[in-house]
Amino acid sequence: MSLRTRFKLAACTVGAVAAATLALGTTPAAASGTYSGLAYVYGADSYVDDWGNEGILSTGTNTNSNATCLWQKILWADGFLNSASDIDGRFGSDTKAATEALQRYFDLGVDGSVGQETFGHMDKWLYFVSGSTADGQTANLRYDGIVRDFNLSRNGDGNYSFPDGDGTTRLAGYNYLTCT
Repeated sequence: MSLRTRFKLAACTVGAVAAATLALGTTPAAASGTYSGLAYVYGADSYVDDWGNEGILSTGTNTNSNATCLWQKILWADGFLNSASDIDGRFGSDTKAATEALQRYFDLGVDGSVGQETFGHMDKWLYFVSGSTADGQTANLRYDGIVRDFNLSRNGDGNYSFPDGDGTTRLAGYNYLTCT
């Protein structure tokens, strides 16, 4: 085997080892509940612990989205937003202040953004109403808020939908805003 061939094989081996090391380096983070990377608020199997791997919602991330709209619906149900008209899918200063108040109330890390800890904590108040929690089936659920309750569902693909501030059913997506 020529020196040039050995060099190419060595370079390929180093590249493969580096790629494997990077892949292994991301595995623990994925296992610890990092953002699923999906376009919608998502769940699988039982609805319990569905929201512990959701993306960040804040004044700088997913600021205008239906996922933010779902979060505002939760804040409204728990009494941290005053009116259904506050449910508009825009993560502004009022939503940030309401999120901070909720985080203080539940003794979560107070930073005004919704991450895995905050979103994941709130799925403790999801209750099964009807349908099926099996993958590929629709589950109809209820969020049991401190002040108000609301119904929502998880479709056969695992994507959550909910009624927005006007009562129109919306998919809880990160990449678009249709809430009113």
